[in-house]
Amino acid sequence: MSEPATQQLMDNSFGKTVLLVLKGGKTIRGLLKNYDIYLNVVLENAEEVGPDGKTKDLGTIVVRGDNVIIISPINA
Repeated sequence: MSEPATQQLMDNSFGKTVLLVLKGGKTIRGLLKNYDIYLNVVLENAEEVGPDGKTKDLGTIVVRGDNVIIISPINA
């Protein structure tokens, strides 16, 4: 049996930059270091990206999965 698409996407994104859109409209970009079955994620070198494109450094953070609306890999 093959892996679910979400798990495959997350596994392929380890060590790469991902973009998270959170409830409330915040957008966070960072290096995916880990995740669990609830889609809680650990990001390194995270930064909040404002609507105007300005960024705010956040460092290493944990984001609860129930706050995540979208997880997208960034092709750099």
